[in-house]
Amino acid sequence: MINLEMQQYLFDLHGFLVIEDVLGTEEVAHLNGLIDAQNLPPPEEMRRIGSAAGKAPAVPGFLDWGKPFSDLLDHDRILPILRFRLGDSFRLDRLYGIQMSKGMPRSILHADYGATASGSRARPGEFYHLNDGSNPDGFVVVSWSLADSGPDYGGFWCIPGSHKSNFKLPQAISDTPGKYPVLVTPQAPAGSVTLFTEALTHGTAEWKGEHNRRSLLFKYCQ
Repeated sequence: MINLEMQQYLFDLHGFLVIEDVLGTEEVAHLNGLIDAQNLPPPEEMRRIGSAAGKAPAVPGFLDWGKPFSDLLDHDRILPILRFRLGDSFRLDRLYGIQMSKGMPRSILHADYGATASGSRARPGEFYHLNDGSNPDGFVVVSWSLADSGPDYGGFWCIPGSHKSNFKLPQAISDTPGKYPVLVTPQAPAGSVTLFTEALTHGTAEWKGEHNRRSLLFKYCQ
């Protein structure tokens, strides 16, 4: 297990961090079983599952499917990075799950704030910065892998370091990302968690795995 100093460095350097072996095999199986019990439509018909947002009328989303989902909210393996990026006071903004089956297409590359955000006029240092060894602002996504994802399968992909870019994503990369080696799909085995800043240019790669993708996304902000 890498220490907090290394986690902070890697998160700040790349804009994302993968922590493996956070959930055990039985925990992953239990969460998957609770999802199976919802009898959801197949991924081709419903890519996003269990959505909830902090807007009226309030709905619990997948948090209503069993306590194990709520236990992920403040898991002790994610809190150090959330505090590093958001400070000691932050909230859950929204959540949803993603399911995909083989052949389902990629999503668009995007960032929710920063130079690449739609309509953004952010100036350098305003969308991702470091003050006195901490990052007391921003928007952090925590994605729990309930099935293996990575270069051989698909799933979360991103352009490492793009959260600090002062220039908008070139249209050529957006249109044909497979032609450019700047994109990576990090290895994220079942039971791992991926944290990333929404300033990072990211998206979802085409799903190539024989098994279905299953990820739970919690989005935190101040």
